[in-house]
Amino acid sequence: MDSSKEDPNKLSSSLQDPTPTQPLLSKPYPPPLDHPASPVPATLRPTTSQPSDDHSQLLQISYNYGPRPFKDWPFLLLFSLLILATFAFGIFASVHRNPHHSQVSSFFYNSTSSTCAILEVTQPSFFSSPISINALKSSVLKSLIWTLVITLILSVPFVLFVLLLLKHYTKQLVYISLPFFVIVPVFLDIYWFVACHVSSRCSEALPLAYRILIFVFILLIIGVVIWIFVVNWHRIELTINIIGVAANGLWQNLGLFGVLPGLTLGLFLYYAPIVVFLVFARFNGKIVPKEKNGEYYCVWKQDGWVPAYYALAILTMLWSATAMIEAQVYVISGTIAQWYFSKDYDRPKKSLRSALRNAFGPSSGTVCLSGLLVGVVRFVRAMVDNARNEDASGIVNLILRCCVNALMAAFDFLNKFTINFAAITGEAYCTSARMTYELLKRNLLSAAFVETVSTRVLAGIIFVLSVLYAIVVCLIVRAVGHLGVEAYFVAAMAWLLLLVVLGFFVNVLDNVIDTVYVCYAIDRDKDDVCKQEVHEVYVHLPISRSQRSAFSARTPMVV
Repeated sequence: MDSSKEDPNKLSSSLQDPTPTQPLLSKPYPPPLDHPASPVPATLRPTTSQPSDDHSQLLQISYNYGPRPFKDWPFLLLFSLLILATFAFGIFASVHRNPHHSQVSSFFYNSTSSTCAILEVTQPSFFSSPISINALKSSVLKSLIWTLVITLILSVPFVLFVLLLLKHYTKQLVYISLPFFVIVPVFLDIYWFVACHVSSRCSEALPLAYRILIFVFILLIIGVVIWIFVVNWHRIELTINIIGVAANGLWQNLGLFGVLPGLTLGLFLYYAPIVVFLVFARFNGKIVPKEKNGEYYCVWKQDGWVPAYYALAILTMLWSATAMIEAQVYVISGTIAQWYFSKDYDRPKKSLRSALRNAFGPSSGTVCLSGLLVGVVRFVRAMVDNARNEDASGIVNLILRCCVNALMAAFDFLNKFTINFAAITGEAYCTSARMTYELLKRNLLSAAFVETVSTRVLAGIIFVLSVLYAIVVCLIVRAVGHLGVEAYFVAAMAWLLLLVVLGFFVNVLDNVIDTVYVCYAIDRDKDDVCKQEVHEVYVHLPISRSQRSAFSARTPMVV
């Protein structure tokens, strides 16, 4: 009898965690060599069935392939109500607009009825001034349109070609591009200075002193760029490998290049009716008499609710833009994470569709909350910058600005990896923020950072490539279109368009780098290796901001 009473206690004590008070993601790294491995694969184990202080959850962080519950749904509800209110009041404004808004000059004051009456009916005109047919048929406009269309068409294979080069020839492309980071800006600076000195129109508009000042200022900016690369030269080799790994992961998921622009196009289509509503909202009001110096005349008086609707619609558009940006990051992270945690012989199927379903389904509230927080942070930062531009003096203002900037920087870093972690695990925003911070802190000994040099290198590469393309366009337009100075304008527009497209590509690649970084931290947390080639590169990242280890200082774990 005594032994039978003791058996349940022994059984219950054996099932309990040996360290039940230890918080999530708080075990030291690396784990002991005799740490028992779970017979169940990490990707098949549930992630939400145990309390957050359970030590066994340390090995459960991985991509959540199963059904995900809805998280942060109150923010999705708030966002939906905001959209419904915007469209409802917009439809009301369109239906109840005053057709006499553009006919104020046709109204006169009727002293008998003390109201404004229409004198004559005039047909509204959509154009205040006729369009010059000659302007539409000018060679400059035709050259500009054809150049932009051809640039937009060529940008797709151009981006794929750059991605292919980064995947196979990252080192060669980076080292070839590095000298052009200096040569191209210096050449353009000297060319502009000489051309402006030769041109009588430019030399008259800009005196010699101003030209020299601009010339020296651009050289100083180039010097700062050179200094940045000299200081970070010891990390160039690491940067090359990080870019190569990210390019390989993006090459395995080329469907992102079709979905992400589609989401951006969908955002603009969603904006179209709101813009129409804003235009029609201006037509809501009435023509009323107004007295000035003893004389009455008719003026347009807008309804009092119109400014409030403008504020509502603009707030909805801003929140929608930030939410769409976060949704794109979520889709990138979810797709790349599935590629990372899959085996080479078992590539994930429908990973992009799964990431889209999660982003606009169970995690839509998390995306909305992240977009709201990003919008608030941007608004606060704009207010701080505006206060700085107004030369607000005082030690209190200085302290407040420093505190706000520190908080904004901390939030940007935390939010940067929070949405990546939410896309991987499907957790709520606050839970993802806490778990991400603890994960990176425990595995990387600090609030670790992804290699920021890679962003600067990629930005330099796309700048060089777009400038070279613009030079070729300028030569072709001058030869074929027989244009003079106008060819520079056409080439500048082509450069800007290609730079925007390549900038979008770099933004996607940056998000891939961040996602792979979080996945690598999860691997370290589980003492696992899902992608050996990633560990061989990311293991060389400095574990703290103060440590600058050489590229060959550490060796990756091989399993």
